[in-house]
Amino acid sequence: MFDAAGDRVLVTGSRGFLGSYVCEALLERGVAPSRLSRIGHSDYELTREAEVRRMFAEHPADVVIHLAAEVGGIGANRVSPGRFFYANFAMGLNLVEQARIAGVRKFVHVGTVC
Repeated sequence: MFDAAGDRVLVTGSRGFLGSYVCEALLERGVAPSRLSRIGHSDYELTREAEVRRMFAEHPADVVIHLAAEVGGIGANRVSPGRFFYANFAMGLNLVEQARIAGVRKFVHVGTVC
């Protein structure tokens, strides 16, 4: 566990199942609500580099916890595996690169597979 109490923390996928719990845990561990950026699916199109760049301009961060993903369940993944792979890969790639450019100190990327 890292100490992020004084950091600006940005969480993508913050309104999802895991993201809501991660945000609560961060608050319980001393991250100030004003220093926690909760990014949800409707806030930015993370598959687009310009949108990710805009997100970092509007929400500077020391720590990023990337939990966002395009999901649809096992059936949807069987029907359109390329779509899900592409979207999730694009999100991760855009976020890692723009975080690097923005000088983010710590980047945590959580992924899942159906």
